[in-house]
Amino acid sequence: MSQFRARPPAVPTVLLDDTVVRVIRWDFEPGADTGHHVHGLGYVVVPMTDCAFLVEEDGGSRRIDVAKGAAYRREAGVAHNVVNAGSEPMSFIEIEYK
Repeated sequence: MSQFRARPPAVPTVLLDDTVVRVIRWDFEPGADTGHHVHGLGYVVVPMTDCAFLVEEDGGSRRIDVAKGAAYRREAGVAHNVVNAGSEPMSFIEIEYK
């Protein structure tokens, strides 16, 4: 049985996965999402485009706009769904440190 998805899925592409880091490029069409997930590792995000994030968390959702190249980091344990809330495709690089 297939699971119904209201949004198209974001597309992850693993660029590097070794003993030190995992680097994933995420590409989103407008309205695409990652699906709810929990980060098992700390990570850094580097937007490759301007990003219009809708971040859905257990306590609600919030809109966050991040400019191309404006890196940020989060600790392991973050639980959320990330949605492209903009009208243009967006992409970012996620670097998980092991």
